[in-house]
Amino acid sequence: MGAPRRTRRPRPSLIAAAAAALVGGSLLAAGPAAGASGTPAPSLVGGIELPSIDVSPPGANDWTCRPTAERPQPVVLVHGTFEDMLKNWSTLAPYLSAQGYCVFALNYGTNATGPVRDSARELASFVDAVLGATGARKVDVVGHSQGGMMPRYWMHHLGGAKKVDDLVGIAPSNHGTQGVLVAYPDGTFGTVVGEENPLCPACSDQVAGSAFMQELNAPGDTVRGPSYTVIATKYDEVVTPYTSQFLDGPARQVTNITIQDVCPLNTIEHDQAPNDPVVHQLVANALETDGPADPAFRPACLPVP
Repeated sequence: MGAPRRTRRPRPSLIAAAAAALVGGSLLAAGPAAGASGTPAPSLVGGIELPSIDVSPPGANDWTCRPTAERPQPVVLVHGTFEDMLKNWSTLAPYLSAQGYCVFALNYGTNATGPVRDSARELASFVDAVLGATGARKVDVVGHSQGGMMPRYWMHHLGGAKKVDDLVGIAPSNHGTQGVLVAYPDGTFGTVVGEENPLCPACSDQVAGSAFMQELNAPGDTVRGPSYTVIATKYDEVVTPYTSQFLDGPARQVTNITIQDVCPLNTIEHDQAPNDPVVHQLVANALETDGPADPAFRPACLPVP
């Protein structure tokens, strides 16, 4: 691998820095894996502890919930790298619950830093538990960042497609990102492509062109059966270019949405996208529509401060 490109930046994006903070040239992440209901597990990113808080977001994980005729599929929320279910879904989970959905969420892969293949197996077990508890035949999956991409591995390579009606990805890393932003002790920042991070395998997996990305997308972007909706923002500073998030597929199966195409003044970025009211409306439309989200749907664009 060639030398990384270095630039001096006065203050990097908090999320981009957290997603790839390096100390002495290697990403720090430690701690045992935490499952959907296991013991909270800390991870270290640049020496900063990121606990996996094993607390459900509001409106999620009521295991007595039963789907209705109007909302026949439970919704499974899948968080992103370095996240946990409480932080990632504190607003979307209660929003969907208030609309009558049975909502479930999990923690996985030590804040989603573990190998994506292993995380996909954790998701498979969690979905089976949801289907068993609710009596539903299928689920709808809504994921952010890695959580919007990782379910595709379960669906396409582990037989999960038959258990999914809709997959909605919010800023998903479907084709990887063009390098990883890293911080150096001298205060400069650079982009490293192809860097192996043994303590954060998911970081390596999500680099564009990685062996994992090639395996994930070898069968194509979609498989027969589920509907796919991608919600992207042109201000995404983590999964770049943002257009790499989009999926190829027939219109009856795939809808790709750029938030600024429907709300031009919206400036939401990667990390906060799951909390954006416009994104909430787009997710709801995708879940309510027979097929992927309606490309003609126009959410209410809230005033920009």
